[in-house]
Amino acid sequence: MKNLWLFLVRYNAFFWFILFFVLSIFLVVRNNNFQRTSFVNSSNIVTGSFYKNVNSWKSYLALSSTNEELALENAKLRQQLENYIGRDTLERVSFADSIDTGRYEFIVAAVVNNSIHQKSNFLTLDKGSNDGVELGMGVITSNGVVGSVLNVSPHFSTVKSLLHPDTKISVTLDSTADAFGSLVWGNNTDSRYAMIRDIPNHIKVYTGQAVFTSGYSTLYPKGIKVGHIVESGITSGESFKDIRILLTTNFSNLSHVYIVKDKLAIEKIELEATNKDNG
Repeated sequence: MKNLWLFLVRYNAFFWFILFFVLSIFLVVRNNNFQRTSFVNSSNIVTGSFYKNVNSWKSYLALSSTNEELALENAKLRQQLENYIGRDTLERVSFADSIDTGRYEFIVAAVVNNSIHQKSNFLTLDKGSNDGVELGMGVITSNGVVGSVLNVSPHFSTVKSLLHPDTKISVTLDSTADAFGSLVWGNNTDSRYAMIRDIPNHIKVYTGQAVFTSGYSTLYPKGIKVGHIVESGITSGESFKDIRILLTTNFSNLSHVYIVKDKLAIEKIELEATNKDNG
């Protein structure tokens, strides 16, 4: 305490100066409109800048929860879209129990591991059998196709990525209903591109043409955009040609995905299996 008192006595002139300086500024600001307005505006700028930086940090720290909330909302919206997709005629609207109505459900999952530069690429998701995930389910994003579920544990699942040599997806071109082919990654080393095989040579295709899932399998709903054509003049034989496409899914930046549950998958598979038995 004695040292503090000695310090104040020794530098009393400096503290008196600070006191009178602050008091003079207060009196000038209080008694002059121009100075008062300038002071208020300046303080608002400083305060606004401070709160802006604080909110920016808060937003950054909350990105994970924000992304999860957006993914859940997108899943609900996709569910609603599936409930109404294809209802373009009075006949389909009149039958509320149409086969397409509510056929698909979507499970939101976070990507906890992902590879894109290997010969065979996989993902790991934070959802498993406890969440309703089953072997063979399709996996998509809001931008396109990701792959299919390969293995499942109670809390996790692994996905065979589209960037895998064994992955094959039935797709169709946007303007030609009868132009179906198989989408494969092939021998690519670039995660942005894939190939469509078995397109008949008589089908006219053009650069920029969109490619969608055909809906023929139980993995993916019909009409999910997969990519667009960047090269169409690749010939693989006398009757068919190959097409190179730019994928819409950005595999290098996957955070949340949707696991597709087709509620009619078992019925469809069992019925098709009877064809082999009868053959």
